[in-house]
Amino acid sequence: MIAKKILALAEEKGLMIATAESCTGGMVAAALTDIPGSSAVVERGFVTYSNTAKIEMLGVSDKTLDTYGAVSEEVAQEMADGALHHSAAQLAVSITGIAGPGGSEHKPEGRVCFGLARIGHPTRTETVEFGPLGRSVVRESARNHALELLFISLNE
Repeated sequence: MIAKKILALAEEKGLMIATAESCTGGMVAAALTDIPGSSAVVERGFVTYSNTAKIEMLGVSDKTLDTYGAVSEEVAQEMADGALHHSAAQLAVSITGIAGPGGSEHKPEGRVCFGLARIGHPTRTETVEFGPLGRSVVRESARNHALELLFISLNE
């Protein structure tokens, strides 16, 4: 399983991980902490479902939220950066998206934005259009993608 590989790589490199999750509600942190010994690597997880939580717990700017909306790469970047700033971790992944049902013409169901922040590296962001696959499938796909981002970063 990829989570086990992530934990082994992070421990080998002496890195702690934090997660900042919105639409996945802690699924990435759960995938990592399901594995015995994960406390050596997982520093903490933030579940910031509301905009207020994003602001209070991660320091996301209300201006950024007003300008770009919660489902944006700009917010994903501030979430990932905030997770590093508000923890003792050196690597953080963030997720914000529209799992569904619903969405709009400008922000369709299945759009998920990711951020990856690592001490000493520029924060990266990306958007994935999973499509209207249903809430549980979008959330699982977002969790898996976030784990893949952590794995890739740890292999660089």
